[in-house]
Amino acid sequence: MFGDYFYNLLRDNEIDSFENTANGGEKDVNGIQFRRIYFTYDYNISSKFSSRFRFEADQKSTTSNNKVGVYVKDAYLKWRNIFNGSDFIFGIQPTPAFEISEEIWGHRFLEKTIMDLRGIVSSRDIAVSLKGKLNSDGTIKYWLMFGNGAGNKPELDKYNRYYAHLQFTPFENFTTTIYGDIKVRPGVNDPKNVDKKLPSNDITYALFIGYKQRENFSIGIEGFLHQRQNGMIDINELMNRNGLGFSAFGSYNINKEFSIASRYDFFDPNIDKNTTGDLRNWMLFSFNYKPDEKVTISPNIIYETYQKSTDGRTFEPSLTLRITFFYTFL
Repeated sequence: MFGDYFYNLLRDNEIDSFENTANGGEKDVNGIQFRRIYFTYDYNISSKFSSRFRFEADQKSTTSNNKVGVYVKDAYLKWRNIFNGSDFIFGIQPTPAFEISEEIWGHRFLEKTIMDLRGIVSSRDIAVSLKGKLNSDGTIKYWLMFGNGAGNKPELDKYNRYYAHLQFTPFENFTTTIYGDIKVRPGVNDPKNVDKKLPSNDITYALFIGYKQRENFSIGIEGFLHQRQNGMIDINELMNRNGLGFSAFGSYNINKEFSIASRYDFFDPNIDKNTTGDLRNWMLFSFNYKPDEKVTISPNIIYETYQKSTDGRTFEPSLTLRITFFYTFL
């Protein structure tokens, strides 16, 4: 479970209407929130089969009477070693996009990693996947997935998402990953030929490099390019819309009780030179105190700045102060 006492010290209220804003809520809004509650049950059916069932509750998933909602986060069956070195997984399961970077980041209770935060790839999909190692010592691993592309939601159309992930760990504590996916979408009409359909798929590429000494420190950098085919019009001609993101983070354990963490994200959902006003710089700094192995209390700051808009408008930065509580109960 993790949640916070938060206070939105600075805010330009116009910015909340913008796409992909990481820091929601108006200026001076403050209170106590639960951002995530998990209840997980893992069961080993046999030496070959295992399963996971997980509930999630958070304040963004509300019920019809506006109370904190609960939904199924994970529900999958794993067939271990379906063939040598590989597992087969069926059901609601994590996607390959940022599981490794999130593990190296190690501070999910403070914030999602950049592709999750900006909604580039869902953290879950209803899918089938194969994952395992490509060599005997496990320094090269793969992960292939075919899913609905609708996250945890039921399938309602014929369009799917295809994922591929490669992880390379040449030596202890260091890892790098290459990721790509294509989300198939309905075609769009060609402005020059109304009888012709053009592809409008989402294609994502990502690279991550990280180093983590679990008891001492971690560092990581992550970048992605997200492309919507024929996603924008330029003088009656369709062209691709490209979004770009970059994240760099680090943490240091002062001792068993105290640690610090910081992160910087750059995000531009449309890098076209004629499109401005959507670029943002996001920063986080935290000081973490662990009075118990399963409890973390973290005073932290989130600061975000915004690019001047196409018509010349400028926006005040966002500043949120938080005290985050993170604890496990098993």
